[in-house]
Amino acid sequence: MCGIVGLFLKKDALRPRLGDMLTDMLITMTDRGPDSAGIAIYGDASEGLKMTVQSDVPETGFAGLEAALGAALGAPVGVAVIDTHAVLTIPADAEAAARAFAADRGLRVMGVGSAMEIFKEVGLPKDVAARFGIRAMAGSHGIGHTRMATESAVTTMGAHPFSTGDDQCLVHNGSLSNHNAMRRVLSEKGFAPQTQNDTEVAACYISSRLAEGANLGEALEGTLEDLDGFFTFVVGTKNGFGVVRDPIACKPAVMAETEDYVAFGSEYRAFANLPGIEAARVWEPEPATVYFWER
Repeated sequence: MCGIVGLFLKKDALRPRLGDMLTDMLITMTDRGPDSAGIAIYGDASEGLKMTVQSDVPETGFAGLEAALGAALGAPVGVAVIDTHAVLTIPADAEAAARAFAADRGLRVMGVGSAMEIFKEVGLPKDVAARFGIRAMAGSHGIGHTRMATESAVTTMGAHPFSTGDDQCLVHNGSLSNHNAMRRVLSEKGFAPQTQNDTEVAACYISSRLAEGANLGEALEGTLEDLDGFFTFVVGTKNGFGVVRDPIACKPAVMAETEDYVAFGSEYRAFANLPGIEAARVWEPEPATVYFWER
């Protein structure tokens, strides 16, 4: 049992409130997953890439990071340290070199993209959100997850969202039965999962389909054919987000839409503090049906 939230803003006037609204939604889902939490925020796009990295020992892992990274890449970079995470701003063509640098320094890459930043850690959702200052973050859309671990250890790398492609990430409630077979298939395609979490397999699957030229809706439809088990997926991309449930749809899910936003929650109470929710169109996503919104 886990909790998922998502919020897609239709109007820019709400952008400064994105983090605040998502934080309230995430905290409401605490009893569905109290062991770890994470949020992906899609904010202003940078001219290059934003790479979010994590360190278990930020005092040493991030010490002198900007100078060392700049020297390694031979280009100006930016470093914004936020608790155990740091958002690195790097040239668009420097992703491979930056990943190699991060690995040598013992930093874990949470996600890469021009607009996406990912923050996730072990702990109660309210504590995780406070550590990273999520309430103060602005953006166009975001997704979040509260985890109750069942199939893998409670670790930072086991927390959601999982990002396996630029500006793309996924959160999941449920369990996949064919994830080991899919690991082999995806590894042969160059999308090898790095953890034992079955959710990362789903994220790699979406990335592989997008890399093959599918759009987000087509990639989500593919999960219904190729991934076995029970699941609700919420996927974020640079331009929007999408939702799909398995054909049985045994995991709870609800959506709300107004003129200002589209919201997703594992339960209706996640919407309690959203502005104008009393006038929203509220519905339960249909089984085996893809929903997605893009700018």
